[in-house]
Amino acid sequence: MAHFKHHVFFCLNQRENGEQCCSDFNADTIYTYMKKRIKGLDLNGPGKIRVNRGGCFDRCHEGPLLVIYPEAVWYRYIDESDIDEIIEKHLINGEVVERLVA
Repeated sequence: MAHFKHHVFFCLNQRENGEQCCSDFNADTIYTYMKKRIKGLDLNGPGKIRVNRGGCFDRCHEGPLLVIYPEAVWYRYIDESDIDEIIEKHLINGEVVERLVA
């Protein structure tokens, strides 16, 4: 049995050469938002959901991105409402949010 039901990784890479990266799109703020929402909904912890910082996913031109395991579903998001939809549909109800799949 997996330690977490879902493991969410956010690309929070910051490129120093000026090329596009997920951090250019407020990724750190959205990461913090999701972490707080998951905790506020009591969905965090063993057997539940873990939200983690990730390094570069090497898909910078598609950002900002997050990926959810064990399903390996990649999502592109814009704002907190996208994160709320991912939480509700994917993490709670097990439905892939097709409009945000990267």
